[in-house]
Amino acid sequence: MTDERIMPRRALVSVSDKTGLLELGQALAQAGVEIVSTGSTARTLRDAGVPVAEVSEVTGFQEALDGRVKTLHPSIHGGILADRRNPEHVAALEELGITAIDWVIVNLYPFVETLASGAEDEDIIEQIDIGGPAMVRAAAKNHHSVAIVVSPSRYDNLIESLAEGGTTLEWRRELAGEAFTHTARYDSAVSQWLTGGESLSFHATKQGELRYGENSHQAASVYTGYAMAPGLASATVLQGKEMSYNNYLDADAALRAALDHEGPAIAIIKHQNPCGIATSESLVAAHELAHACDPVSAFGGVIAANRVLDGDTARSIVEIFTEVVVAPGFTPEAREVFAAKSNLRIVELPEGFEQATTEWRHISGGVLVQDVDRHFADPSTWTLVAGDPADPSDLASLEFAWRAVRAVKSNGILLAQGGASVGIGMGQVNRVDSCQLAVSRAGERATGSVAASDAFFPFADGLQLLIDAGVRAVVQPGGSVRDDEVIAAAQAAGVTMYLTGERHFFH
Repeated sequence: MTDERIMPRRALVSVSDKTGLLELGQALAQAGVEIVSTGSTARTLRDAGVPVAEVSEVTGFQEALDGRVKTLHPSIHGGILADRRNPEHVAALEELGITAIDWVIVNLYPFVETLASGAEDEDIIEQIDIGGPAMVRAAAKNHHSVAIVVSPSRYDNLIESLAEGGTTLEWRRELAGEAFTHTARYDSAVSQWLTGGESLSFHATKQGELRYGENSHQAASVYTGYAMAPGLASATVLQGKEMSYNNYLDADAALRAALDHEGPAIAIIKHQNPCGIATSESLVAAHELAHACDPVSAFGGVIAANRVLDGDTARSIVEIFTEVVVAPGFTPEAREVFAAKSNLRIVELPEGFEQATTEWRHISGGVLVQDVDRHFADPSTWTLVAGDPADPSDLASLEFAWRAVRAVKSNGILLAQGGASVGIGMGQVNRVDSCQLAVSRAGERATGSVAASDAFFPFADGLQLLIDAGVRAVVQPGGSVRDDEVIAAAQAAGVTMYLTGERHFFH
């Protein structure tokens, strides 16, 4: 591709998002670029003293149908689509009295924002842009001659190009790609709304290449999803080595685990499974409790906090080899403490971070889409089926265990004392093995603990392992055809048992 630059003589500017508009308009005017504009964009520029020609002056045709028809005219689209390399196109412009348009700066009606506001259908329909996408696509197709910009984030680059002699073909091609991505996303949002979700599209922008995927022979990248709330994919790595594919997976699992709790909480994750989860009066206390659950597995783990992380917690963390620490923020003191561990990845969540409400998982030939599991049956709705009612302290421990076990890969069993896990059994192909694993990891701490099971006990054998280890209260979904046997075992042992009526499988 040639690097020959093209200076604009005429620009069409029509934007719904007025961010940076005045600065761009003033720069164009100072560079002697004629500005053609429409409606509110023209008024905004004119009120700021920037000379503007209305589209109607160019077309000789007034806006019609409440603004639905204004740029759909040969004088506009001919000026955009003419290939300046083709002498016949240039001659046709002259014969038709059409002036070429070199830059098209357009962003579309706020359809997604209007939809999200809960507006009525008629108001949403009026935000389906027609002329905008037509101009964007025309300019992008003709990027050899025309620069198309659809985002205010590119205005600074445009202004810089005026001082550098215009835009290069390489950059115009890049802008054209962004433009077609923009219209594809827009059309997908409209399609999804009109079909009631029968048609789904996922659009994302590459943030960067990763060194490799789960294993060194796998290529991998990280993308941010379009029209999605800011999340881990757009988080800032404040220090340390670059994030790996597995770091992202574990950090996401750690965040979900920590954010399941309202009080100060810490989750330590390894291979997407918790080594320990705890809540306490402070993050540092929560970290100490979470680490104590399984210190061996916590070595080289990924830690998430649900609060801004402070210096005391940082000092507690740096005592143990850790791969990643992710949190909504870090105090200056925490940053200073972590700075001594230069390879430790410190990841700060982006402003406006929100947990996802839906999740997509690829399968061969398609995807599965489901609501994120963030519902926890309130203890007041649980059914006591064995033993005495738990006192407030034990009930709080059971509620913690019920929330924490959601983060455990199925089959999942979690033993807890107070607001901390003390033994976790995860990912086993039968519940008995998960119970045995949780008990063995808890050791003596199993005595007097409470337990949560992510799904029902199919037989009494798994529960009996917990009882024999000293567990004194259990919460589980219930629903097995052998519930009576399981409940009878709890009653015989004098163990308190609640049924929640909901399960928390995590595959």
